[in-house]
Amino acid sequence: MKRIFFSLLLFLTWSFTKAARVDTIVVYSNSMQKQINCVIIKPSSYKKKKLRFSTVYLLHGYEGWYSNWILRVPELKNYADEFGILIVCPDGDNASWYFDSPVNTTMKYETYISNEVPHYIDSAYRTIADKDHRAITGLSMGGHGALFIAWRHPQIFAAAGSMSGGVDLNESKNKFEIVKVLGDTLQYANNWKNYSVINLVETKLSDSLSIIIDDGIDDIFIAGNRKLHQKLLALNIAHEYIERPGNHSWDYWRYAVHYQLFFFKNFFKSHSN
Repeated sequence: MKRIFFSLLLFLTWSFTKAARVDTIVVYSNSMQKQINCVIIKPSSYKKKKLRFSTVYLLHGYEGWYSNWILRVPELKNYADEFGILIVCPDGDNASWYFDSPVNTTMKYETYISNEVPHYIDSAYRTIADKDHRAITGLSMGGHGALFIAWRHPQIFAAAGSMSGGVDLNESKNKFEIVKVLGDTLQYANNWKNYSVINLVETKLSDSLSIIIDDGIDDIFIAGNRKLHQKLLALNIAHEYIERPGNHSWDYWRYAVHYQLFFFKNFFKSHSN
């Protein structure tokens, strides 16, 4: 009996020491003059002081928040261990669409995600602080945000993904509070055109970008994702495009995120010495 108890104690101790750790931190935004919460998922190997880690930024969707991902997909702790990466889940407000709003100067979430958060994470955690070891992805609003930010800041992110992303903003007129950050579709029509990923990809990238796009065949944004895929093909822009059975739900994203992290891990590996 003592031997069984001792073996169980060893197993529990080993399991605890191998588990990824979740930190909840505050990252100050100088551009918005406020403190904003953020979740960091560290792999168990982070305790090895000599190691540095690639980082994946994981954005939430409309009406989501910083802890949305870890609450809905606690398996992210296992994935951080499996792939040996840091996962950063910043807060993007419930409806910022990750823009520096041209109509509301208090909303500067493009600056926050592309500059302020990476700067803080690279200073506070043992990251490999270069673009080739930094990726960004997200779901729904966050899928659009990830592609939008990476396209405009390829010197910060060398890989980007989208899961069920609302990549064509014209599909979302009068929905999801986009009007609050871009203005109405008549007076500010150019904002809706210029801030939409489906049009943004027509602008030439200053650096290469590794891209993965994933959407369910019954998703509310599937038409826009198919159009984006065809446009990228026509523009001869390399990318991985996936359609699978599924809709706009956590059941879909829970599965999709595992493969996207695998995709990024292989990208990081191809850029390691």
